[in-house]
Amino acid sequence: MTDYLAGLLLGLGLIMPIGPQNVFVVSQGLAAGLPRALWAVLAAGCCDTLLIVAGFAGVSGLIATVPGVRPALLVFGTVFLTYLGVRSIRTAGGHLTVGPPGGPGPGAAVGSVRQVIGRTVSVSLLNPHAILDMVGVIGAAVIAQPADSRATFAAGTLSASWTWFLILAVGAAQARRFLTPRTIAWFDRLSGAIMLVFAGYFVVELTHLAAG
Repeated sequence: MTDYLAGLLLGLGLIMPIGPQNVFVVSQGLAAGLPRALWAVLAAGCCDTLLIVAGFAGVSGLIATVPGVRPALLVFGTVFLTYLGVRSIRTAGGHLTVGPPGGPGPGAAVGSVRQVIGRTVSVSLLNPHAILDMVGVIGAAVIAQPADSRATFAAGTLSASWTWFLILAVGAAQARRFLTPRTIAWFDRLSGAIMLVFAGYFVVELTHLAAG
């Protein structure tokens, strides 16, 4: 139990701070309600599981030793988050349609489950910090545990990721019924701005790497 709780706390410490994954899951809960948001939870949880397993398998060592990996991740992350940020700001509220009177929430989201899963996977796997946290930090932390504790520790980190995304989706879906399409459109703009801030942060990191 101690090993599990240690992994859980480490996972929560890394996943809880606001980031592109969290923002995207919340946006799905607000825009489309719980059923659609659960697909985002499933995709984000599977991606984090994949990254943690990859770190445990030794990919963390590859990222640390191969010079070009980190800059490449930052470039891909900058380009993709810039695209998502601009898109979210320009189409704010455009994924909503007017729902039936008395229906749950302010409207229905336009877009397929495949699109939700695809965008969630992209936000997860093209986010350099998510990769470095899940693969580098958690993967290295799992390897550092005694052999008989690694599985329990890893289970704690994995459950932190799945539980947090589920909390975000449920919370956003519950809040949705109290929001108007105009409010959700402003949240879309805020989400886009947050992603652009992260893209700018990645550019700063690239500049530091180039200067170093």
